[in-house]
Amino acid sequence: MAKPDRHLIPQSPDFRERVQESFARQKVMATLGAKLHQVLPGLVEIEIPFQDDLTQQHGFLHAGIITTVVDSACGYAAYSLMPPAASVLTVEYKANFLSPAKGTRFLARGIVVKAGRTLTICSGEVFAVTDAGDKLVATMSATMMTLVGQSHVSPG
Repeated sequence: MAKPDRHLIPQSPDFRERVQESFARQKVMATLGAKLHQVLPGLVEIEIPFQDDLTQQHGFLHAGIITTVVDSACGYAAYSLMPPAASVLTVEYKANFLSPAKGTRFLARGIVVKAGRTLTICSGEVFAVTDAGDKLVATMSATMMTLVGQSHVSPG
């Protein structure tokens, strides 16, 4: 996975609070039982517990759940660097599933690779946490868009 650029500086001193407030408004994250684990400039981690009702036919956490969580981790990593009057929106992503998602909980990490004025490129990883240790189960490459002057975009 790409390392975060050490020169990434948040454009808002209250970036952590902004990420936390936005995350709290994401009803899908609450539905999944997801929690913010870490919020740094250009790096966000989200954790979810294993839940039987989120599995696919083989008993593994569903790929759609995995991508939902790592997409949000990437989006919030990008958002942590955006100006105060901005919001974030996913433009595209590609996921690779490396192992079955089997664990007691899962940790999704989003890291900004390159922050631009309009588009930000992120890299994501999802780890299954087990008693035997952490196992990488998925990776993501994502592009996020900065929506300036639209800090609370709502569907219309």
